[in-house]
Amino acid sequence: MKLPHRRQFLHLAAGAAALPAGFRIARAQAYPTRPVRWIVGFPAGGGADIVARLIGQWLSERLGQPFVVENRAGAASNIAAEAVVRSAPDGHTLLLVTMPANAINATLYKLNFDFIRDTAPVAGLTRDPCVMLVNVSFPVKTVPEFIAHAKANPGKVNMASSGVGATQHIAGELFMMMTGVRMNHVPYRGAAPALTDLISGQIDVFFDVTTSSIDHIKAGRLRALAVTSATRTDSLPDITPLGDFVPGYEAVNYRGVAAPRNTPAGIIDKLNKEINAALGDPKIRSRLADLGATGLPGSPADFGKLIAEETEKWAKVVRAANIKAE
Repeated sequence: MKLPHRRQFLHLAAGAAALPAGFRIARAQAYPTRPVRWIVGFPAGGGADIVARLIGQWLSERLGQPFVVENRAGAASNIAAEAVVRSAPDGHTLLLVTMPANAINATLYKLNFDFIRDTAPVAGLTRDPCVMLVNVSFPVKTVPEFIAHAKANPGKVNMASSGVGATQHIAGELFMMMTGVRMNHVPYRGAAPALTDLISGQIDVFFDVTTSSIDHIKAGRLRALAVTSATRTDSLPDITPLGDFVPGYEAVNYRGVAAPRNTPAGIIDKLNKEINAALGDPKIRSRLADLGATGLPGSPADFGKLIAEETEKWAKVVRAANIKAE
């Protein structure tokens, strides 16, 4: 048998090496080939669900396949995260990432997976601060007045959250750590019942995300003392950042998209490009603003860096406050 000439052999070897890369590119170009499941770890109708459906509609129209939002609430969104981690890495199952929730869970719970290791960041979606809210009859109108009142009544001010370890809980714990006040934590099963009791005066303060509380603020049903971002937010431009009174304080709610690890880079890049295009669309930007949120464009690496930073930041708070999962 005649052996190939060395130059022929090198051409054949190069062609063989290029096949996997070419296959990956073709697969990314064809993606998606069927409906995409977008798993959200919270009930329908909440801020996370609304954002997923808004962006999902854009992706459906641009990529030619339905992006179907699947609500898998429970276990502080860990059920949803694990469902995605265990899925095939082909881009047809995605996770709506919410932080600090997913970042907090890495420290708060004994999980069957490692969130950072087992997911592939795709893109950021939104950022929105929490708002420090009080009942309109609560006897304070500013953050300094609130701190003075809470210190004069240690353990008597009731602070709501949407559950142990939830964004609202951790934002309140950070506030207590940085100001030295002591409040009584009252966990609820979600933000809606907490807001109901805050409006009726059953509780005193709630660090809620803007997407679920902004309508109550604008209607005058609740008093906003501060936003928890480092700067003022466009959705509530008249509300002072909490960091102006408590230097260094910041607690922002982020949302984004992740896929199972080993999802092809071409698919991730395609999704990232389309999501960033959505965030630049004037109609979507306006809708997000109505929800009290702003877009969070960037690369997959940018979003991965944010996940790592948030995980490290909130791990310190969970440990310092000795928060335990229920």
